[in-house]
Amino acid sequence: MADPVPPAQPKRKLSNLLIVWSFTRRYPLQLAVATLALFGSSLATLWVPRTFKQIVDNGFAAGADPSRIGVYFQGLLLVVLGLAIATALRFYFVSWVGERTVADIRIAVHRNLLRLPPKWFEENRPSEIASRLTSDTAIIEMVVGSTVSTALRNFLTGLGGLIYLFALAPTIALYLIIGIPLVVLPIVWLGGRVRQLSRSSQDRVADIGAIASETLGAMRIVQAFGQERREGQRFEGAVERSFAAGKRRFALRAVMTALVIGLLFTAITLIMWDAVSGVAAGRISGGSITAFVITAGLVTGSFGALTETYGELLRGSGAASRLAELLAEHPDIAAPAQPIALPQPPLGAIAFDRVTFRYPTRPEVSALADFSLAVAPGETVAVVGPSGAGKSTLFQLLQRFYDPEVGQVRVDGVALPDADPAEVRSRMAIVPQETVIFAASARDNLRYGAWDASDAAIWAAAEAANAAEFLRELPQGLETFLGEGGARLSGGQRQRLAIARALLRDAPILLLDEATSALDAESERLVQDALERLMANRTTLVIAHRLATVRAAARIIVMDDGRIVETGSHAELVAQGGLYARLAALQFHEG
Repeated sequence: MADPVPPAQPKRKLSNLLIVWSFTRRYPLQLAVATLALFGSSLATLWVPRTFKQIVDNGFAAGADPSRIGVYFQGLLLVVLGLAIATALRFYFVSWVGERTVADIRIAVHRNLLRLPPKWFEENRPSEIASRLTSDTAIIEMVVGSTVSTALRNFLTGLGGLIYLFALAPTIALYLIIGIPLVVLPIVWLGGRVRQLSRSSQDRVADIGAIASETLGAMRIVQAFGQERREGQRFEGAVERSFAAGKRRFALRAVMTALVIGLLFTAITLIMWDAVSGVAAGRISGGSITAFVITAGLVTGSFGALTETYGELLRGSGAASRLAELLAEHPDIAAPAQPIALPQPPLGAIAFDRVTFRYPTRPEVSALADFSLAVAPGETVAVVGPSGAGKSTLFQLLQRFYDPEVGQVRVDGVALPDADPAEVRSRMAIVPQETVIFAASARDNLRYGAWDASDAAIWAAAEAANAAEFLRELPQGLETFLGEGGARLSGGQRQRLAIARALLRDAPILLLDEATSALDAESERLVQDALERLMANRTTLVIAHRLATVRAAARIIVMDDGRIVETGSHAELVAQGGLYARLAALQFHEG
């Protein structure tokens, strides 16, 4: 297993955050309250220096009235109370908007992913996509719920503080303004590099999740082949690469912060030197210089903090761009504007008409070549052939996970591109070759194809699939959690549960892909008997490598290299002496 190849890094800029704003603006009331609280907290913060100016000018002046001093301190307490209330409101509503925005983005991304065809997931790693849904949305939550609010608060405080500084001492404030470019220029100069490093850091974190997911999902194989040490080293390598990328990012941000704060405080020191000289010369009052010092500190802190929030905003823009990519994906296979309704009641007729198809990931190989097959309603057709002959491709095209390059696939006389894929798939039940068991209860796995099924129907399907006995023996019965991938079940039990799920769907077309491949001889006999009874009124396609499971079928088609090379019953095909006869000789020792 090779280490993940990092995806291409698209250009990032703050405008990428507009996708986040399209979700945030859905909540104008909460935004309005948060904005008012933001202005209120900034105003209260700037009112504190003014109150101290009054205290110093009036409390320390010669002949000051002691009874008036309390009034100024009472005013200061009211300002602090207002600041506390406004800050609390701002924190609550900004956090609410952040959480709600992230929830909406996650739902939107997941909903769009559910619309994409399987071929998209063959070309994109699901584990990396899952990382975007978790780590990238967590970054967005931090940006919306904290960073943007902090940036706006610092900007308002800094801007309001500058205005107040000019009102207190215009000349000294002008000196302070001259120092602002020394702060802005390093931000602009270093910002581009921070963008690249932030995206690189996020990609390395995604690699960690992908490797962990892959290894943990195949732990039995890892341990069976004694690859624990190698997988540990591979994971450690990914973690170290992530740390290295993060170290470069926060090292550069540390340099930015130190440079900006250092320049600001140097400028403040020089400016205050001049201000204190003005107090000594009587050009400015002690209260004014006190207010100036406090306000200058607020301004310095506000613009210094903007360097950090700018870096976080850039990181958020990277996360937003990655999520925007997922939201922008459109399914190649979708319902037409005016889909043709399938006939009612369902018939179950299937037709492949001169179909040619290549998988997008293997364009050099034809999975099907000029393939034609008609299956009548209620007919059972067995499909056999060597691996790679194209048998499973029939199911992929029939469920319209792919469209053929040439030819047509029809269900009940309607070409699949003209119908709604959801309606087409609702008429089918499938037991795949690789059983899929969700990390949920046995009940939820069984009723996945018919969510409203009653317990009686669930148990009937379980009985028919020879699954009822082991289901009753589970610790909590149908409520038992089956583990990731059905880890608490044996291979045969997982297969029987999948068969029961397909039977419970009660669809007119039944697709069985190696449906009895993981069963022992006794279970296979019981399930085969049940399947034969259930196939009576259904159109059934059965794929099997083991010919014993289909030798009783009235029609068997033999595939090789994406074509039908033979057709007939078991006896007829053996008599022909072709590919089927050779396969039968290997399995039944018939010659």
